[in-house]
Amino acid sequence: MLILLPPSEGKSVPATGDPVDPAELWLPRLAPARRRVLTRLVAMCRRHSARGTAASLATLGLSAGQADEVVRNAGLASAPAAPAAEVYSGVLYEALGAAGLAPAARDWLDARAVVFSGLWGVVRLPDRIPAYRCSVAVSLPGLGGLTGHWKKALAPVLTAAAGDGPVLDLRSGAYAAMWSPAGPLAARTAQVRVLHERTVGGVAQRSVVSHFNKATKGRLVRSLAEAGAEPASVGDLVTALRDLKHTVEERPAPADRPRQLDVVVPEL
Repeated sequence: MLILLPPSEGKSVPATGDPVDPAELWLPRLAPARRRVLTRLVAMCRRHSARGTAASLATLGLSAGQADEVVRNAGLASAPAAPAAEVYSGVLYEALGAAGLAPAARDWLDARAVVFSGLWGVVRLPDRIPAYRCSVAVSLPGLGGLTGHWKKALAPVLTAAAGDGPVLDLRSGAYAAMWSPAGPLAARTAQVRVLHERTVGGVAQRSVVSHFNKATKGRLVRSLAEAGAEPASVGDLVTALRDLKHTVEERPAPADRPRQLDVVVPEL
């Protein structure tokens, strides 16, 4: 099974450690594509004039008060790197709490979780990376849009990496556009939506949540890791989640498309 995760904007900055080697990250065939993004990002952020910094901030979607992110990007090639599980620090990763898992659960997680990244394409949680700022929505000078760049690079390698097992897709829309399971793999993929259910005037009402859906997804993955779940199909995955006390409902979907799961939570 593969579990597809988004990255987080929030990142912890490693204080020590050797720099990243793109060829040592998961799926080394992606090293050339990673180096192209890294080279273009660093070159852009090394333009230290006021105009260059302003252009980098605009390209990265940052405010003037976030100029330190541009400075950090400029030094990525030599910056200290640490496991991705320690670098990504957003809501999903806080709820997942990889560092607090028992060894067997952590091994389970490390072998299945895949983080999508505008800079690296995909990484595993043990892969060593520096803190960076580069969403997949960015279009870099001399390279163009990162979504298109990664769609081309990821298509031939991720389908093979998925094998014959199910895929649990917990990505946000922007990162889901980097790679779409196709053919038989699409039918073995489950996409998850988080709904908040509350009672208003005696009537149950549901709404899609945004920020807090990340925490729910982190807790969902943690529970699967702690259980050492080994589903052979999406049906098995749904059963495993329900056995772990998650409320899971399936929405209709075409036979050749990913299955659509709603995880319903009464509290955020």
